[in-house]
Amino acid sequence: MNAAKRQDIFDRLAAAIPEPTTELEYSTPFELLVAVVLSAQATDKGVNKATAKLFPVASTPQAILQLGEEGLRGFIKTIGLFNSKAKNIIQLCQDLLQRHGGEVPSTRAELEALPGVGRKTANVILNTAFGQHTIAVDTHIFRVANRTGLAPGKNVLEVEKKLDRHVPKQHKKDAHHLLILHGRYTCIARKPRCGSCVIADLCEFQDKTED
Repeated sequence: MNAAKRQDIFDRLAAAIPEPTTELEYSTPFELLVAVVLSAQATDKGVNKATAKLFPVASTPQAILQLGEEGLRGFIKTIGLFNSKAKNIIQLCQDLLQRHGGEVPSTRAELEALPGVGRKTANVILNTAFGQHTIAVDTHIFRVANRTGLAPGKNVLEVEKKLDRHVPKQHKKDAHHLLILHGRYTCIARKPRCGSCVIADLCEFQDKTED
């Protein structure tokens, strides 16, 4: 795929999705960090239901530590892997207080050093909370990048590096959310909605559907 086609793809996605942002509900970088940790192998909708009850009670590292691991589990027990996530979040809160004055750090190295935070989560925080031009490759972005021919790769890191190289500069900040939302609602896994896709004629997917 050439640069002109990539430019057209992102221009059209940006026009179709004028306010690309996360569907996780949060009001501070810390709330976003907790929500993203909880969202691993879970839906944003499920996480939002849990955090709607958790954040009014505990929205800071100190407040979550006061809940304790058992108390936290009570709020997130509807989310998959809640036991390990509760343990990680408690440790994460301890680290934030001990190493960062209770604030969420804004560098990849510091974020990835936190319990439960890998490269993908760090990229989400850097992009969404701090406006950095990172792209967190989740299952939606991996599928869209490969299916369309935009940035094919065998693994998420390969796709991330290709997107980092090829996404047009003016779309770099929003590319993460544009691709996620396109994958979540149009270029869906089982039967992509090619008939209503704004980039269907630019996409290199061979088995397009009519819907």
